[in-house]
Amino acid sequence: MSLLKRRPFASLLTLAVLAGGASLFHPAVRTYVEARLPLGDLLAPPAAATPAAPAMQAMPVPVEKVAKRTLPVYLDYPARTEAIQSVSLQAKVTGYLKERVVADGADVKAGDVLYVIDDRDARTALAEAQAQLERDTAQGDYLRSSLKRGEELSQKGFLAKDGFDQRTSSLRQAEAAIAIARAAVEAAELDIERSTIRAPFAGRVGRSAASVGTLVTSGQTVLNTLVQLDPVYVAFNPAEKELAAIKAALGKGEVTAEITLPGQQGSKPYAGKLTFIDNRLDASTGTVAARATIANTAFDLLPGQYVHLRLSVGSQPDMLMAPQVALGSSQLGKFVYVVGKDSMVEQRMVEVGRTDGNQIAILSGLTEKDLIISGNLQKIWPGVPVQPLPTPEKLASR
Repeated sequence: MSLLKRRPFASLLTLAVLAGGASLFHPAVRTYVEARLPLGDLLAPPAAATPAAPAMQAMPVPVEKVAKRTLPVYLDYPARTEAIQSVSLQAKVTGYLKERVVADGADVKAGDVLYVIDDRDARTALAEAQAQLERDTAQGDYLRSSLKRGEELSQKGFLAKDGFDQRTSSLRQAEAAIAIARAAVEAAELDIERSTIRAPFAGRVGRSAASVGTLVTSGQTVLNTLVQLDPVYVAFNPAEKELAAIKAALGKGEVTAEITLPGQQGSKPYAGKLTFIDNRLDASTGTVAARATIANTAFDLLPGQYVHLRLSVGSQPDMLMAPQVALGSSQLGKFVYVVGKDSMVEQRMVEVGRTDGNQIAILSGLTEKDLIISGNLQKIWPGVPVQPLPTPEKLASR
């Protein structure tokens, strides 16, 4: 097999070299090389350069203008809910538990019947007190008439002064006995009333601690607990350095508060207002106890729940705002892509401030005239041509 067939490229290169210097050695070699590889082809001018690649197609990207608006000033705290009212339900009478009217965990209104205790002993005591009152009243009526007769006899001289004083004393003792009997009647009636345990305020009962038939002892047996759920307190601890801003906001009027549950930041917050700041600072933590009152009409918040509290203490006008989705991060800091000259992507390093919804405050790095690229961020980089697209809001308004 010839050299050209086995290694064509190397053979051609060898022949080219030989052709260049063949005349120095032998005319036959030169003739052979020129026959196999014409020197005219090697010495011909180079072919035209390869055509340049077509220009990069512009990437369609959604853009948003830098917004300028007033930014609310918030203070955020971890917080915990507390019940405004919470009571242990105990009986003031002794007797067997006759009936449980509401189920465990039921929501009740003020005045609703919760438990009924057997009141037969109280009714017996009432009947006895009423009989005693009637007897004392009859005795008092007799002694009053006796005193009246004694007064007439004393004026005529038929009754000694000592006898008249005795009749007067007896009547007063009878009147005192009547008052005691009336108090006993009222006590018995009160025991009958207390045999029916009612909700002192609207709220939710817990798990019952006594079953029907349990002997309830006055002032000892706990039947259940009742907590108020609407409204509720939310306790938090602002730092000492934040008190000035909070007090300044209070000086201008009501300070509003919003509550969100962990993991439910997208849901509608619970609204309320700041209602309490303690009168002393905790020196060990540098914080002060504070409390907001929050409406809880659906009873969704329970006492002891951890929540996030946002306190509104003012506003900052003329803040530049950008969408949070457009914000990128690198070793140099935060940045955004904007549409620059000739619709090319430019990277702007920015300093950011507080967030508000899906927007974030830009403290430096942008102007009101900038167009921020808010989508297709993984497909672009500085210098890439882009085609700005209208935002979904603009498309919807068409």
